[in-house]
Amino acid sequence: MSVTSDQASPERADGPASPAVRLRTGTLGTSDIAFFVVSAAAPLTVMAGVAPIALVLGGIGAPVGYLIAGVTLAIFAVGFTAMSRHVRSGGAFYAYITRGLGKPVGVGAALLALIGYNGMEIGVYGLLGTATADTAHALWDVDVPWLPVSLAGLLLIWYGGYRSIDFGAKVLGVLLVAETGILVLLAGGVLLKGGADGLSLASFAPDSFLVPGTAAVLAFAFTAFTGFESTVIYRREAREPGRTIPRATYIAVCFLGLFYAFIVWTVIQAFGDAQVVRAAGDDPGGLFFAAITTFVGGWAADLMHVFIVTSILASLLAFHNAINRYGLALAEEGVLPRALAKVQPRHRSPYVVGAVQTALGLALVLAFALAGADPYTQLLLWLNTPGGIGLMALQLLAALAIPFYFRRVRHSEGVVRTVVAPVAAAVLLTAAIALVVSKIDVFTGASTTVNTILVALVPAVFVLGVLLAFRLRRTRPEVYARFAEEPADTTTSSTE
Repeated sequence: MSVTSDQASPERADGPASPAVRLRTGTLGTSDIAFFVVSAAAPLTVMAGVAPIALVLGGIGAPVGYLIAGVTLAIFAVGFTAMSRHVRSGGAFYAYITRGLGKPVGVGAALLALIGYNGMEIGVYGLLGTATADTAHALWDVDVPWLPVSLAGLLLIWYGGYRSIDFGAKVLGVLLVAETGILVLLAGGVLLKGGADGLSLASFAPDSFLVPGTAAVLAFAFTAFTGFESTVIYRREAREPGRTIPRATYIAVCFLGLFYAFIVWTVIQAFGDAQVVRAAGDDPGGLFFAAITTFVGGWAADLMHVFIVTSILASLLAFHNAINRYGLALAEEGVLPRALAKVQPRHRSPYVVGAVQTALGLALVLAFALAGADPYTQLLLWLNTPGGIGLMALQLLAALAIPFYFRRVRHSEGVVRTVVAPVAAAVLLTAAIALVVSKIDVFTGASTTVNTILVALVPAVFVLGVLLAFRLRRTRPEVYARFAEEPADTTTSSTE
């Protein structure tokens, strides 16, 4: 078998010596990568914490919003996975964007990816603290301060990232089964008992989802898929990446779209079409707990409280691993300090990047705590909002890059994969970003000034990255020349 591009490339004559230890190749299968991606989306947390708000805003047509978002991202995945068979760099989004739109845009995308993924992860430590406090109060009537929980979470996630990638995959597999399992248990109870008033498909009727509130539902739905595109980050550690990466991407986006729509529909059945919106408005945080208590039992509601905490931990670990691999790739490129490119000899993990990322999380969590900020409405929402918009912007840039890339290279991909799907995805993603920005006040509940700053951070970071690219071209031309290039050995094995 010939050497694959995912193995260690030889040392470049014009660059510093490559680290002796590399990431462990051939470790992750399709299911492992899918676990990372779906765990990052935190299905249980999204359903119990966000879906009730979507019901309040969009009514019983909310399940259709999740299906539309899933279809849009599946269209994006068509071109995205086609390109994944040709681009073997470990830089994921920024490598794809560089191939199609040029190095200045690619460096801007790299900086935006770092900020986006860090914003998505670090903000969630605030959610971990509040969700654990809520669980402790609900189960044991104990008041737990959020900060110690968040700090303990930082340490736990650091350790998970320090260990091998297959260790992380096993942990996420268990946690994902737990959080999806409790939702399946809820759905089963509702279906077996026929819901509150019998089962109804009114949610899928045009007059149910063609309402003014659908725009808000779509905005929430698109953010519920955050992180699904991170499959390509694990290319160097995947078995048969030419197959496993596309499969994992499609599995993740299709599972999330169908699962979200199904679960929201079953909760509607639990209360009835005529009552669910009022029930969600009266107690959005308790909607899923009330449903599972009624149709399964109080013990199941207790489990759901616990599994929400583990769902958040799974999401944190998935994002932490993704950030570590982005940082490692940029350190190997020379854009970030070379010291960050070290890989732990035993576990084959990017442990230096992981330690730095954990330190950044610690600094931000402590800064918000010392400022007296609310862990949910400020730490979580103020960091997640630009993070989520940033990742959607990266999806849009990647969609735009795909047809430009395939115009420049010889390939056997069809026009649907290389032009039609990417262009359609770009149009749909532009509309999705516009929807999210237009409903930003619903996401954050903050003032106009704060919302303007949060949204403006995304283009500002991107422009800063482009300026950094020009500076690199002028002051470090060797780094700029090698940015996002393919591994030196690009022969492929038969498995690709």
